[in-house]
Amino acid sequence: MKTMGGSYHNLAALATADFSDARQAQATRFGQSQQSASTLSLDSASGKNRLIIVSNVLPIRAKREPEGWQFEWDEDALVAQAKEGIPDEFEVIYVGSLSVDVDVMEQEEVCLQLKQQHNCAPVFIAPDVRDKYYKGFCKQQLWPLFHYVLPMAPSSAGRFNSELWQAYVKANKAFMEKVVEECASDTDYVWIHDYHLLVLPSLLRKRFNKIRCGLFLHSPFPSSEIFRTFPKREELLRSMLNADLIGFHTFDYARHFLSCASRMLGLEHETLRGAISIEYYGRTVGIKIMPTGVNPQRLLEGFSWPEFKWRRGELMSQFEGCQILLGVDDLDVFKGIELKLQAFERLLEEHPEWRGKAVLVQITNAPRSSGKELAELHEAALALVARINGRWGSPGYSPVAYLERHVPLHERIAFYTVADVAVVTATRDGMNLVADVAVVTATRDGMNLVADVAVVTATRDGMNLVADVAVVTATRDGMNLVPYEYVVCRQGPPGWAEPEHKPASMLVVSEFVGCSPSLSGAIRVNPWSIDAVADAMFSALKTTPEHRSLRHDKHWKYVSEHTVAFWAASYVADLARSTKQHVAMKCYGLGLGLDTFRLVALDANFRKLEEPATMAAYRSSTRRLLLLDYDGTLIPHRNISAAPPESVLAVLGGLMTDPCNEVWVISGRSQQELGGWFEGVPGVGLAAEHGFFIRPPWRRRWHSRFPLADHSWQAMVLPILKQYCECTDGSHIEVKASALVWHYGDADPDFGNWQAKELLDHLEDVLSNKPIEVISGNTIVEAKPQGISKGSLVELICKRDPLVTGETAPSMPGSTSAPAAAAPEPAAAAAAAGSLDGLPPGAGAAAVAAHSLGMGGPAGGQQWQAAHAAAAAGGPPPLPRQPVHQQQMQQQQQQQAAADAAAGGSSRGLAGGAVDFVLAVGDDRSDEDMFTAIEQYADTPRHPAEVFACVVGQRPSKAKFYVNDTNEVLELLAKMAGVGLPPRNDSF
Repeated sequence: MKTMGGSYHNLAALATADFSDARQAQATRFGQSQQSASTLSLDSASGKNRLIIVSNVLPIRAKREPEGWQFEWDEDALVAQAKEGIPDEFEVIYVGSLSVDVDVMEQEEVCLQLKQQHNCAPVFIAPDVRDKYYKGFCKQQLWPLFHYVLPMAPSSAGRFNSELWQAYVKANKAFMEKVVEECASDTDYVWIHDYHLLVLPSLLRKRFNKIRCGLFLHSPFPSSEIFRTFPKREELLRSMLNADLIGFHTFDYARHFLSCASRMLGLEHETLRGAISIEYYGRTVGIKIMPTGVNPQRLLEGFSWPEFKWRRGELMSQFEGCQILLGVDDLDVFKGIELKLQAFERLLEEHPEWRGKAVLVQITNAPRSSGKELAELHEAALALVARINGRWGSPGYSPVAYLERHVPLHERIAFYTVADVAVVTATRDGMNLVADVAVVTATRDGMNLVADVAVVTATRDGMNLVADVAVVTATRDGMNLVPYEYVVCRQGPPGWAEPEHKPASMLVVSEFVGCSPSLSGAIRVNPWSIDAVADAMFSALKTTPEHRSLRHDKHWKYVSEHTVAFWAASYVADLARSTKQHVAMKCYGLGLGLDTFRLVALDANFRKLEEPATMAAYRSSTRRLLLLDYDGTLIPHRNISAAPPESVLAVLGGLMTDPCNEVWVISGRSQQELGGWFEGVPGVGLAAEHGFFIRPPWRRRWHSRFPLADHSWQAMVLPILKQYCECTDGSHIEVKASALVWHYGDADPDFGNWQAKELLDHLEDVLSNKPIEVISGNTIVEAKPQGISKGSLVELICKRDPLVTGETAPSMPGSTSAPAAAAPEPAAAAAAAGSLDGLPPGAGAAAVAAHSLGMGGPAGGQQWQAAHAAAAAGGPPPLPRQPVHQQQMQQQQQQQAAADAAAGGSSRGLAGGAVDFVLAVGDDRSDEDMFTAIEQYADTPRHPAEVFACVVGQRPSKAKFYVNDTNEVLELLAKMAGVGLPPRNDSF
């Protein structure tokens, strides 16, 4: 009921044009029952900006002692390390759940303790909801989906379960409620982490429309073919887009997200100065591509710990004389543990010289979920270890050391320092940090460390000091810092290695891990290829110390500069930059559910067209100009029939009965359509094809604004469009008298966009010396003569140019160039109801088109037939035999003017003088030029008119006013005309 009440409040505000920010009060009412524990946080006296970092689990270690709860900071947690990169101007608050259960009676005390000691706000979720949310939905459905695994088996736990989805939404609501408690205002910053909280941006945006919200996804993002199989795909996509900045580790994952937004929501991205963004209901959503890093200082400090020195010495003694390959992974199907073991087995089979010398140390952490697949993986890994040790083991030598336990930080550093090579072979990985840490260790006693190879697959809590090579073989992995940690540990602190022994390391990295692009010196492998991984391990072991040192230097330079602090600082800076205009926005949240909720962000000066003020200005004026778009303005786009209903004709007829009114219908449609539809409305001005053809008010004949327009370019462009149409399934060509349009709305979105960009470049190159402009619109590429737009026509109308008032014949351009040949098959687009200048009223479509393209007369008719035949055969049309003489054209225009005068047309219309009331209404991109022309006219001191530029729908526009739909447009016009309307019919 709370959600319904909030949506109703916003809808009521829109209906009454009440722009008071009542959403803040609503959010305050929502949190009143839970804000007692955080009153002090709401009244922050620091004066700093507030940044709330939200993650599934707080970076806190909790322990229940007899005397009470004990909490300590988890310095190894990524979100905790990120704080070092956040500027001091921010007050950082952490929101998340605890890894332990807290009794309901102790929760309030725990909240206060965490707030005072660590500035953390815990989220408490009921145990049954938490299990369904994390173990059920997150681990069994989202985690496999984001790692490219579809639940094909009917009994698979990955099949969508609505009960688990509801638990996921409910848990996200609990996080939202806690964030609302901690927000001091709706301009605070919120940084959300990972796939556990993907619907949180929408929930927050409903409460605080102007919240500055960032989302960083630490897991992979699947391709659109995988993601669109998910039943709640739109809910997740729209919620992610309700963030202001979305972060990904690699371009591949960002590209997949952009493809999903294009294919499923029809949203196209833009690039500007290296930045990628998506325009979403008036907000610019940024896309940031940047992998995380590690905190090198934290790892280097471990070299001074006594437990590290002891463990390192023990490892060097244990593996003396052997070279070590180290793997550190969670027990997960995407880590490639079994693939790594098989590759090591192949290495020993093909290179017997390494038997007794090479040791694979595989550290396996406990799984984070359960299931049949994990049980099978565990059994397979143990069987492989037993088989390898049984085949090539001997007293005092085991080829594989398999550790199934947690490895503390000091021991992890010890393992990293003795490893010369790290191998990362995940099948899919968002980010793998193992390799970056391993660089820290080199030799310090004149001999190689115990292990030459460290095999690192997917975890970050085991470190290799003994391995010379780190091997990371995860098949798919969301976040793995082992490679980065390995690099850091191979480098070591200053003075760690002897001067004559340079730091050295080697990495064998899966091409599917997130760190792979940043580790240019690593050996990249396909983890699914056992032979490739085995060959990479052998190459790493045989690499000379000099080459290892060169590769290490390259890795260390990157890891030491791109730290976790650098990552956090860059992200927060981009979030602040992308939301700096939020304060000036006017926002409206519409929709109830996650699949329908959207936030419309508008300019602060953008407001609803108020009927009383508009009617008052209308009644007090004496010279009124009404400029109306057709599709989407007078009739809805969803209409089955494109013809205007009787109600529209009646309203326009009523307006024309007032001699003070001049009404224009300006559309992209053809003369034939507009002339036929509005034949029964005398006096209305018509403009077809965005003003290329016009029929001035109270005139009976059409004429072209560009009577000598050169159409020879169409003969060059049409074959090109046909070629792209043949190559792009779902596309088609629209031939107009004034333009050629390639439509690709029904084509594959990605392929259509690629083809459109290529076509745009192709046409611009071909037409570079022609006065033709090539524009890219909404799933169209259009080529048309320069100067043809609604804006240029409206400028003439506002200036009362004789060409558009019908007082004189069309002016003849001063160009002496010959008119060009007709475009192939423009007859349908150029046919007119009535007649064109110089043609009888019953002239056919072919004659109309030929005349408009400079092919008048008997010779022109023959030329048009030849052009039509050539187009049917797929070839270019022939050039006209001779141009229409300018004197002949002037005589035809004078005859038209005389005919109009005889019909009494010249006595109607607005008299001389300035217009004092202008209403311009439109709904699409082509109308923006009209709005710009209107606003420029309003700023002219000599024409102090009341100007109302109005867009249909609440969307970003150059107009200053909006109405909600076509019904409101018609109701306003009906009041101006004094005409009654029938009850609303939504089917119309």
